[in-house]
Amino acid sequence: MARRTESKLTSRERLNRGLHYTAVGPVDITRGAVGVSAHGVESAASAIKRRAHEARALQRELGTEAEAVKQVVAELPHLMHEARKSAHRRRRRLFVFGFLGLTVVGGAVAVVLARRNRTPEPSALPPSVDVTPKI
Repeated sequence: MARRTESKLTSRERLNRGLHYTAVGPVDITRGAVGVSAHGVESAASAIKRRAHEARALQRELGTEAEAVKQVVAELPHLMHEARKSAHRRRRRLFVFGFLGLTVVGGAVAVVLARRNRTPEPSALPPSVDVTPKI
């Protein structure tokens, strides 16, 4: 173990050190409080600046969205006219495809009926095996 090589303080040195730390203590506390306050103010200012920047960006984005909405609303009458025109085409198309569908279904029904008519009639001859069971 190492032996302590520090010399003992004299009373005068002890008094000087005590007065030094007594005077420095409140100064350090004050400097620390000011530093914490300054850091808080800086952080708050930074947050306000960031929020202001985000608000401006959002305002610009909303402005472009508003312009897009105005453009769509301006084109709406033309689009409605086009939709009315295409509705007539859709009805005609629906009629044609409906007619084709009915034709296919009708053909399927005709095939089924023709197959049923092709099944042979039951024989008029008696069965070759005795139908009544023997007890």
